[in-house]
Amino acid sequence: MTASFFIFAFCICTLIPYSVIAVCDNLCSGRGTCQADDVCKCYDNWGVGLTHTSGDCSDRICPYELAWVDKPNYKGTFHGYAECAGRGVCNRETGECQCFDGYEGKACSRTSCPNDCSGHGTCEFIDDLTYKTVHGDYSVQGFSDEAQTFTFHDWDSRKTRGCVCDPTYADVDCSKRMCGYGTDPLDTRDNLLKPLKYQTQQLMFQSSINNCQNEGKTFALKFTSTMNEVYTTIPIAMSCTSLELNDFVHDVQLALLNLPNQVINGITVAGSLDPSGYYVQLNVTFTGCYNEGPQHIIEVVDYECSSGCTPKLTGINMNHMYYRKMSNVSEVQVPDFASYECGRRGKCDYTTGECKCFEGYGGPICGVQTLIV
Repeated sequence: MTASFFIFAFCICTLIPYSVIAVCDNLCSGRGTCQADDVCKCYDNWGVGLTHTSGDCSDRICPYELAWVDKPNYKGTFHGYAECAGRGVCNRETGECQCFDGYEGKACSRTSCPNDCSGHGTCEFIDDLTYKTVHGDYSVQGFSDEAQTFTFHDWDSRKTRGCVCDPTYADVDCSKRMCGYGTDPLDTRDNLLKPLKYQTQQLMFQSSINNCQNEGKTFALKFTSTMNEVYTTIPIAMSCTSLELNDFVHDVQLALLNLPNQVINGITVAGSLDPSGYYVQLNVTFTGCYNEGPQHIIEVVDYECSSGCTPKLTGINMNHMYYRKMSNVSEVQVPDFASYECGRRGKCDYTTGECKCFEGYGGPICGVQTLIV
């Protein structure tokens, strides 16, 4: 045979293995399969580099979440998915995100709360916050119970979080002890000839002259103090008839006055039947020195509580007035008294929660004038 024949045969033999068996870089690091074109097809969450191309499948890919900030796509849409949500650096060895300060969770998907709420509160998503979790909102008129919880539907509903402080604690990180609130002893009224006004809240309960389905059923009232302490009354039996209205009014008044720590130390309750006969109306007026200024709106605990909870309640039907456009509880008289931290006549020591009164004033909330100049 000629020499050219042997050279041709050798070339054919050496080419055949490469056309049948592909050889990928580093054998895909054992994290993928080698394709016929010598390119690795990596297993899930494996790749190489920032672009996550297959390469030799030696790098881990970190989890993705909605990006906090990113460039818009061709449709002008923001907040696409990004590795570590764009708020952390991926550790290619472990596949875990190393989040920047202020971010945490899988793929750095949520904010952390400042100082972990100082151990005096809980870290809540913005979607779970209601107006009552913000200190300083004492009454809201014209809102139904549903409107008081403002459901948040935007992209960060399960990403952005804030502190909800425990009672007697406040500030964005719940680090400060709260001081008492009260009226300024030097507050003046525009017209002293008119009677002094106290805050009055009106509670409306469903009734019916012919058929009161709530008769004898029990409910409770929930009161939140200006220090954000929540108190719930003992069960109160509902009465819809004019014959037993006085007893019902008396029971409501005693239940509120008997809350612990004299959180309500003065109150009057007046009751009447709505002229239409469909509602029992109670006017609750705060007259105590601990409740002179605006107070949080009273809440009616109307659901059944029969097992594993307290107080034990049968529950009542609390259909809302005016096709649910108005709450069953509303403020009907604004007080002449105000509600200021330390009565506006002192400074709060946020370490102890005690008021340091200015000269000439005293008392727990600096509500007593001790010196007249």
